Amino acid sequence: MKPSVSVSLNVNGALWRVSAKPETPLLYILRNDLCLNGPKYGCGLGECGACAVLVDGRPVRSCTVPLGAIGKRRVITLEGLAVDGLLHPVQQAFIEEAAAQCGYCLNGMIIATVGLLQRNTDPDESDIRDALRHHLCRCGTHVEILAAVRRAVTLTKAGRPVDPMTDDMTEVSR
Repeated sequence: MKPSVSVSLNVNGALWRVSAKPETPLLYILRNDLCLNGPKYGCGLGECGACAVLVDGRPVRSCTVPLGAIGKRRVITLEGLAVDGLLHPVQQAFIEEAAAQCGYCLNGMIIATVGLLQRNTDPDESDIRDALRHHLCRCGTHVEILAAVRRAVTLTKAGRPVDPMTDDMTEVSR
């Protein structure tokens, strides 16, 4: 095992300094060191999607991404989607459609939807289902989740931006 190293991470527009082994899963750093609870530990194998985050705008499973692979990439968690106190349109849509029961899968579903809308601002039903197909919901709120994604498409078309990435960073140490 490699020794711990000091690493700078760009998470939610802030520059964080952490000390950890390069093979440490990004999920552990986000939850344990940065106290960000949006990404959930689900399966630990990258199968369920509960731990999804955006890395340079692309959804990834943070339980399978080692800290050493992040480098200077930008990481956005569920907590980093809102801007200036305004919910991201996808977050707003999930609230409006009551697309939650236990809420465990929501992080991954929302992150996957943000990633989809960054790639395709006018997805059809097939695109939506494809973007969510590897995210597990154990409670059966699939109908509400699909409705929330459709509403997010509508909100996006109404002019709400879907890209939470900014160049403004503040430095934070932990």
